[in-house]
Amino acid sequence: MKRRMFEETQAKAKINVTPIIDVALVLVIILLITAPMIAVSDMPIELPHAKTRSVNSDARINITLGIDGSVAVDETTVGRSALGQIVAERVAEKTDLMVVVRADAGVAYDDVEDLMKMMRSAGAKRLAIATRQHGAGEQ
Repeated sequence: MKRRMFEETQAKAKINVTPIIDVALVLVIILLITAPMIAVSDMPIELPHAKTRSVNSDARINITLGIDGSVAVDETTVGRSALGQIVAERVAEKTDLMVVVRADAGVAYDDVEDLMKMMRSAGAKRLAIATRQHGAGEQ
């Protein structure tokens, strides 16, 4: 009988994971491409076009809210109690009036919200919050 010089080793089964990873990555890419299409309704609508227009200063009231709680209508500082009456009178004169609220960045959101509610109860139909354009005035 012949003796073998080498010991027989059992074959080890290895799973090749490269094809599994390739399939998983392809599925992820397909999901990333199709997810935005699925999330939006396919209802036929026409979205409005945005355009910037300057508002006539006669058709606008500027309400300024300072960080200390002081309130001004256009250039005149007024008390909070008289603010609603002043806005109601101006809105009664001109119905298509835009009320622009200018608040300091440090003012609490609740104060701005209360001011907006006061303007709405005074009869203002069109309200806006003034913001600084991104990059404007930054050093």
